[in-house]
Amino acid sequence: MIDSKPIQTIKIMIDFNALFKISYGLYIVSSGDKNHGNGYISNTVFQVTAEPPQFATCCNKDNFTANIIEKTGAFSVSILHQETSSDIYGTFGYKSGKDINKFEGKNIEYGQTGVPIVMDDCMAFIECKVVKTLDVGTHIMFIGELVQSKVIDETKEAISYDYYRKVKNGVAPKNAPTYIHKSKLENKTMSDSTAKYKCVICGYIYDDAAESVKFEDLPDDYMCPVCGAGKDDFVKI
Repeated sequence: MIDSKPIQTIKIMIDFNALFKISYGLYIVSSGDKNHGNGYISNTVFQVTAEPPQFATCCNKDNFTANIIEKTGAFSVSILHQETSSDIYGTFGYKSGKDINKFEGKNIEYGQTGVPIVMDDCMAFIECKVVKTLDVGTHIMFIGELVQSKVIDETKEAISYDYYRKVKNGVAPKNAPTYIHKSKLENKTMSDSTAKYKCVICGYIYDDAAESVKFEDLPDDYMCPVCGAGKDDFVKI
């Protein structure tokens, strides 16, 4: 006898906070040479094979470094620790290499393939030669075979994206694969009079309770008084 019970369907919904339960680290992915190079903050670096050791990273097509990796055919990954300075996040995560030289004033070494390796706040690094490139829509996935790797500081703890969000109150930059617009995550029950907004680049806090103008009422061209970041670089905390 055929069971005539009605089929129950699951209501489809997307809880964006569930996406943060997937584990990520935070890294600086760099490419280029001694004459020209760039790097960006990435939370999508992962090992894909053991023999030979191969690693993948995703880079937004609009990211200045994407074209450099394609031309160079290699990339480095600086593994960041929990005490990484806000300057590193601000420079490599929220500024474009089209506008500034991100390596200026930084401690840079060059690997076996000639690519730059950012040593500032780096607890370990890997260097890879690109063996495959995949177009995944808004991003390009580069798969590289390991050329060299080294631990710089055994005493440091690698920073996770979860730690960056919860302890550092940081958010993913707009070009990151994990970027979610802040309007989808803000606490809608928070009292307007107690709202605070943090600059994700330098950490400056704009406190509605201490200011004469609420943050939401500030003009669109408002800039952070500390680092000059735009209004879009603030997130409610």
